[in-house]
Amino acid sequence: MAYKSDQGRLTRLAAFWSTAALAYYGCVSLRATLSTIFHGALATPIFPSMKQIPVLGLNLNPALLITAAVLGLAWWGLYRWQQTPKVADLLTETEAELRKVTWPTVSEAVNSSIIVIACVVFLMVFLAGADYVLGRWTTLILTGGKG
Repeated sequence: MAYKSDQGRLTRLAAFWSTAALAYYGCVSLRATLSTIFHGALATPIFPSMKQIPVLGLNLNPALLITAAVLGLAWWGLYRWQQTPKVADLLTETEAELRKVTWPTVSEAVNSSIIVIACVVFLMVFLAGADYVLGRWTTLILTGGKG
């Protein structure tokens, strides 16, 4: 199926950047792990005269280069995966369905939240009371009234 350039654009952007942020976090952890585990080999600067990248303040070492390559491959793979017909159809249909949703007003959301909180409190009190009563009955039955 051929897509128009704007079909599913917002959903694709949201899906890509949320997953890309997770990949970035994973690569930050990978760099720290590589620098810690392979302290001697991967933590030494590539250029002794330039130990850090000037603006970023990151140590220019093999661990950073490996991590940058992994991150670039992850982002490229994520982009390619989103272009597969099955995923692209899913994201396009998701955006089409979200456009049909009627979102509540602020007052409707507040009223609904108050009702939910009241129901949760009522159920909490009811279950705590039932637990207490059933616990007392069980104690009376098992101990013969000596508890």
